[in-house]
Formats: sequence, structure tokens, C-alpha cells
Amino acid sequence: MNFGAMNYLAIPAAAVAGWLVGAVWYMALARPWMAAQGWGSKEEMPKRQGLAAAAPFLISFLALLVMAFVLAGAIGHLGPGQATMKNGVISGAILWAGFIATTVTVNYAFAGKKAALTLIDAGHWLAVLLVQGFVLGALGA
Repeated sequence: MNFGAMNYLAIPAAAVAGWLVGAVWYMALARPWMAAQGWGSKEEMPKRQGLAAAAPFLISFLALLVMAFVLAGAIGHLGPGQATMKNGVISGAILWAGFIATTVTVNYAFAGKKAALTLIDAGHWLAVLLVQGFVLGALGA
């Protein structure tokens, strides 16, 4: 794979798209997610101030940049001219099934987390990878 052939504007675009998916996902599922965490209300959530409150969002965006870069590389391995929306979405789904869904499921099982939390969080990552794959494919990863 020629990393020089990557579309380096598509990678941050895919990261932003993935970050927005997370914002919408967790705003829509805030109550079930909090219940699955064992929090009955927002008051029961851990309190963070200043940089500690912003850190998870910054870490999330940096992780999404890495994820978009790796997904672009995986799509690029399909060969020249194969960076399509269809191939991007399929690649995202395959990588999710092989790495994300399995990892989240195992980690949450050992941590004794509720199945609902596993489904919400793993579903979030599926949506992120599908959207990132779509964006990367649309922009010619």
C-alpha cells in the first residue's frame, strides 16, 4: 500500500463524522446507557471539572483519527480504485465484527457489565465504523 496515495483530508473528515455519530448516539440513548451503567440519574454520574471533563472528548477524537487512518489503510489494501462507499462500509463492518464487537463483548463479560451496555457501546462503534467507511469511500480514502 502506498500511504502517499491516501486522501489525508478524508481521514479528519471521517473522524469528525464518527465523533458526531457518537454525540447523536449517546444523546439519543442517554437514559438506557446510564441505566446500563447502574446510574439512576445524572447526579450519580462521576463529577469531572475543567480539563478532566474535556479529556474524554479529546481522547475520543484522537482515537477516531487513528481509527479513520487504519480504516483508510484497510480500504487501500483492496487495491487501486477500490475506495468506494460500498467497500468502505463493508470494510468498516468487517473490522467491527472481527475486532470491536469481540473485544467489547469479552471485556464487558469479564467486567460483569450488563448486556444492554454491551449492545449500546458496541452498536455505537458499529455506527461509527459504517459512517467512517462511507465517508472514506466517498472521498476516495
